[in-house]
Amino acid sequence: MKSINTFVLWFVCFLFFSCTNKPLETIPDGSSAIDRIMAAQENAWNTGNIEGFMNGYWENDSLTFVGSKGLTNGYHQVLANYKRSYPDVDAMGSLSFNVLRKEKISSKAYHVLGKWTLFRTKDTLSGHYTLLWKYIDDEWRIVTDHSS
Repeated sequence: MKSINTFVLWFVCFLFFSCTNKPLETIPDGSSAIDRIMAAQENAWNTGNIEGFMNGYWENDSLTFVGSKGLTNGYHQVLANYKRSYPDVDAMGSLSFNVLRKEKISSKAYHVLGKWTLFRTKDTLSGHYTLLWKYIDDEWRIVTDHSS
């Protein structure tokens, strides 16, 4: 009986220390990370680097993009659509984001609403966007983009 009590005591101590010594997950501030990523996206776009622009997106088949041509699923399809719609630097022009509202939904999710403007030699386009950002695999990424 004494050996069972000793075993139980050691087991309880083991459980206590193994649970309390686990490092807490540290999630970087989403608001400032999103600002940095969106600034990097603008910079990549404005230098003709669509792949660099796409670094803000979740590279996954579950990425969702809704635009003027409807729904697109998957990172690679979204990338292909951007390349088809903006085949060269002239078509890409100069992109500017203006964040109108950023709302923290949870420690791992943000909802961002804003306006985009695309300045080109032949015209200027603009519209609005709604982005759902999630903290996935230690990175903040856009998982849903609805741009109009």
